[in-house]
Amino acid sequence: RRLTKSMATKNARRVAVVTGSSSGIGRAAALRLASDGYDLIVHAAENRLGADETCAEIKKNSGAAQVVLSDFSHADALNRFVDQCWQWRGFIDVWFNNAGADVLTGGAVSWKFEDKLALLFDVDVRSSLVLSREIGSRMQKRFQSEQRTGCIINMGWDQALLGMGGDSGELFSAVKGAVMSATRSLAQTLSPAVRVNCVAPGWIRTAWGEQASESWQHRAREESLLDRWGTPDDVADVVSFLASDAARFINGQIIQINGGFRYSRHEID
Repeated sequence: RRLTKSMATKNARRVAVVTGSSSGIGRAAALRLASDGYDLIVHAAENRLGADETCAEIKKNSGAAQVVLSDFSHADALNRFVDQCWQWRGFIDVWFNNAGADVLTGGAVSWKFEDKLALLFDVDVRSSLVLSREIGSRMQKRFQSEQRTGCIINMGWDQALLGMGGDSGELFSAVKGAVMSATRSLAQTLSPAVRVNCVAPGWIRTAWGEQASESWQHRAREESLLDRWGTPDDVADVVSFLASDAARFINGQIIQINGGFRYSRHEID
């Protein structure tokens, strides 16, 4: 764990925000950044219990954390959320736009395609862009005269670059493809004071992966050159690196986290 200790020294007394950190990848990223020495804003739309659990885990390990609830499907909530986060410590160093609408395991599973698409654009695309612009503007003012940079990380999807058949493939290719494209433009807008990058995970075993059919289980393993599902910690490790000073010259990049993609054809029940 020498890497973590080194980062903790460098990142002492810094502040990070991880949206959608009540479970899954967001929780893993929040815990990892806390172990790196960051004070954390833990966010959820409505899962207060999950957010409190993430917060409690951070505090158990002598970290500092604060829960802020905000429903990103409402456009007027976004600037208020940034204000709340900024006021906690008076600054923010790292912002991870991880929050996304659940149309795979929640009540939205039975929605029409068009309704799922609208929700995903509101929560995944609009919030990522609006929050990045607002926090990025504040970071620019803070970091313009410093030797280090602010850091924004967005959440993409590896198969948005390749395409995947079916409703889910069409939905998430459109939505995450938009986030990935916007990342490159945001990096242009906010440089040199703020770095903006995007992680693009492949098959990561979160809530949907736990209940997926055997056909999907087989596909997830087969499409990775490392022959396994990814884990939330696999993504959290990359987020930790991108947030650190070790990534100080990495900007405007899409980082795929999939163990190496193996091309093949599948039929899923």
